[in-house]
Amino acid sequence: MIRKKSETVTQVREGVQSGKGKGDFTTLVSPEELRGHGRLFSRIALEKGASIGEHDHTNDFEVYYILSGKGLVNDNGEEVVVEAGDVIYTADGAKHSIENIGDDVLDFLAVVLYDEK
Repeated sequence: MIRKKSETVTQVREGVQSGKGKGDFTTLVSPEELRGHGRLFSRIALEKGASIGEHDHTNDFEVYYILSGKGLVNDNGEEVVVEAGDVIYTADGAKHSIENIGDDVLDFLAVVLYDEK
């Protein structure tokens, strides 16, 4: 299957996980297409100053891959600046948040898969 960019669905979401500002969330692969192995595969673009608030992962894990921009990630209490090419991995039981601290859009891929032990 090929999905053209024109066939993707983008939603503007505000205050995600009690974060600040707005972001565009483009579904790349739907939860149904993940066949019970996960719940999210999206491209996220956070506007300047916007964030996804701190949240934990239980029975799943999330991976962010930074495409462009500059962000501040709180990774279980440790704050780290991230830029294009960086990967953030948040495993079962861990917490994280991400904030756009740059002058441009913070653009990244996000995948949430279920933890199968």
